[in-house]
Amino acid sequence: MIKPELHRLSLTNPLHWIATGFGSGLSPKAPGTVGSLAAIPLFYLLQLLSMPAYLAFLVFAFVIGVWACQVAGNAIGVEDHGALVWDEFVGMWIACIALPQGLWWMVAAFVAFRFFDILKPGPIGWLDKHCSGGFGVMMDDVAAGLAALGVVQLAYWVI
Repeated sequence: MIKPELHRLSLTNPLHWIATGFGSGLSPKAPGTVGSLAAIPLFYLLQLLSMPAYLAFLVFAFVIGVWACQVAGNAIGVEDHGALVWDEFVGMWIACIALPQGLWWMVAAFVAFRFFDILKPGPIGWLDKHCSGGFGVMMDDVAAGLAALGVVQLAYWVI
């Protein structure tokens, strides 16, 4: 069952479609986790880019995400509604920068990102509480993605 406020979204509006992670955020259960999972197949396409192109795409995706999440949040009437999962897409893609090959590393990136995104320790929680609008929606997941990236890369170099 779709929550009543989500009826104010229109998936024909490109910004709403992006903000909801191509509709993955409309999942009735665990939309953030579903959005994070939906980002994985796109990562496998994005990893074909050179590193500079990948990083440029991440900046572009962040900027579009700020705009899309602001517009969609305004339409819903809730600034950081759970259905807005583009931030999970970008956070996962950050966690996967220079990801080592192998399913284990993708699972590690996913688990680390979800850990930091859900628990919001330290500066991630601060960003979540002190940033607002589309920028606020995106920033805590960028920080969670960076933390997960650090954990995965550290694990790779230690193991």
